[in-house]
Amino acid sequence: MELETKKIDIDALPGERWFPKETNFEEDMPLYWGDWGVASEIDTLKAVLMRRPGKEIENFDYRAVRFNDPINVEKFRQQHDNLVQIYKDHGVKVYYVEKQREDRPNAVFMRDQVFMTPEGAIVSRPAMAERRGEERYAAEALARLGVPIIKTINGDGIFEGASGMWVDRHTVILATGMRANRSGYEQVAHELERMGVTEILHMQIPWGYAHIDGLLNIASYDTAMVHATHVPYDICIALMKKGMKILEAPSQTEARETLGVNFVALKPGLVIQPAGNPRCKEVLEKNGIEVISVDFSEILKGWGAIHCSTVFLKRG
Repeated sequence: MELETKKIDIDALPGERWFPKETNFEEDMPLYWGDWGVASEIDTLKAVLMRRPGKEIENFDYRAVRFNDPINVEKFRQQHDNLVQIYKDHGVKVYYVEKQREDRPNAVFMRDQVFMTPEGAIVSRPAMAERRGEERYAAEALARLGVPIIKTINGDGIFEGASGMWVDRHTVILATGMRANRSGYEQVAHELERMGVTEILHMQIPWGYAHIDGLLNIASYDTAMVHATHVPYDICIALMKKGMKILEAPSQTEARETLGVNFVALKPGLVIQPAGNPRCKEVLEKNGIEVISVDFSEILKGWGAIHCSTVFLKRG
């Protein structure tokens, strides 16, 4: 006689009960990270990251770190403070990198350490041995503030933040040259394309120059200034096709020595420019751009100016 087999009824395992929130990172930013994000050089500036010069400028060999003259330490700091005050007077929140290596006097030029995007910061990898390592402290400051770090340039990549410039949400100029190699360029391009940038304009930096912002800057939605003969034809034409008027810096001395093109837009049509650039200022003003001049003569000894000193954390 066959034995009856009693079947045991086992409950089925339940299916998925948690479902993903299908939003993109940019949408999540204000909910989980904070009011950060940049996709413009000219939308209203709301927050910046800077380095108030500390012990690193008190005792250094200016020739070894690419300064052209010895500096007056207190004047150097005061000029930086004056720029910060202008930002604050225009409603910009100013955050600081609190720590830095004491052998990095160039750390005041914060733009080189970070390139900001709509989804957060790309932390650079500087080219010069005399500057490498500054970015570690920029990363610490970003983390402390809650700014997402979406990429740190790695491997054999070299890229400094001033090797990138936003034209609009879907268009970015990226440079190669002494301060950005092809590997660094491609790492940044990959991140930008992933977040919806559809047009990357390659700009070759000429021999003897460092970054885009010493040669080209955007003052309003329809106006850019260039150091003519040093900005490739293709870049100027691309900007013109987007409806921009190209203003040429009228003085090679101002473009090269006092960095008249190295300004920062507080909003469309209002820029802060290093003082001592009367011809560049006149051209901007004749074309409807309001200019605030600030003495940056001591900081200029390090071959950087206002745009170089400022990481945009929030625009628009």
